[in-house]
Amino acid sequence: MLEVREVDVFYGDLQALWGVSLTINQGEIVVLVGPNGAGKSTLLRTIVGLHRPAAGSVLLDGQPIHTIPAYQIVARGIVLVPEGRRLFGSMSVLENLEVGAFTARARHEKNKTLQRVFETFPILAERKHQIAATMSGGQQQMLAIGRALMGLPRLLLFDEPSLGLAPIVVENIFDVVQAVNQSGVTVLLVEQNVHAALELAHRAYIVEQGRVVGQGTGSELLTDANVRQAYLGYSPEAAAQ
Repeated sequence: MLEVREVDVFYGDLQALWGVSLTINQGEIVVLVGPNGAGKSTLLRTIVGLHRPAAGSVLLDGQPIHTIPAYQIVARGIVLVPEGRRLFGSMSVLENLEVGAFTARARHEKNKTLQRVFETFPILAERKHQIAATMSGGQQQMLAIGRALMGLPRLLLFDEPSLGLAPIVVENIFDVVQAVNQSGVTVLLVEQNVHAALELAHRAYIVEQGRVVGQGTGSELLTDANVRQAYLGYSPEAAAQ
């Protein structure tokens, strides 16, 4: 479905991604694992057209998308739920959701999609006239996901969806990610809660210092000694006891 080939990305003179390659097959949940500053968010933003690769390519269904505007990438079915939610804080819940349905295809299906979003997140239906900035962090994250779903994504990118949320809310967010995938949407997930993310993942890539340094299924990486030590808080000494 999506292929990233040997992508280099720069911020001015600073190189952020070095020859990054990965594939995402239709129907998968793919997770990016790595420390802060590894380039995971940069990769997501490159896929959706917010950064341009200095080298390499991004292909959707075999067609290059790294040279077209971001709004055309959204129209082809790739939507990002950004880190920090990035809502229109002075607008209502309903207005934020309607903004998500700006492509022709999404506008045509807007009413049906809105009903599905309200079924997924009943709190958004209850508070559809509430100003977005006055909602709790968990409710705002639900709104950010709902807004992305209004765009009828084929591939949905999540950038740290659980960041700053209470544990009980985090569990709900992961349930939503899984439900979205089960509805037929392919998912690429960047998430600080590595254990929970890998439990969801069909496959995962390890990104460090702007490079892909490893990959495997979610279950393989959950039991990998290096991954457990680096990202899951398991030390070799503790494992030996």
